[in-house]
Amino acid sequence: MTKDKDSLSASMISEIIEMALSDKVEFEQIALQHGLSADQVKTIMRTHLKPGSYKAWRRRVRHMRDHRQSYK
Repeated sequence: MTKDKDSLSASMISEIIEMALSDKVEFEQIALQHGLSADQVKTIMRTHLKPGSYKAWRRRVRHMRDHRQSYK
């Protein structure tokens, strides 16, 4: 079950952004708590962050994903 991103309150969006910016929280955890897919989280981040901040976040997320894979 996924939620429509338009039905999210400002406080929920803020919480999702905070979780996504954390290096310790994975997309799966956001999906469990808020019912959003990774693509929906990326769209929220793209909409609410400055373009440079969004690109830096995406680089960091990819970097963390690659590191997690090498440790497993």
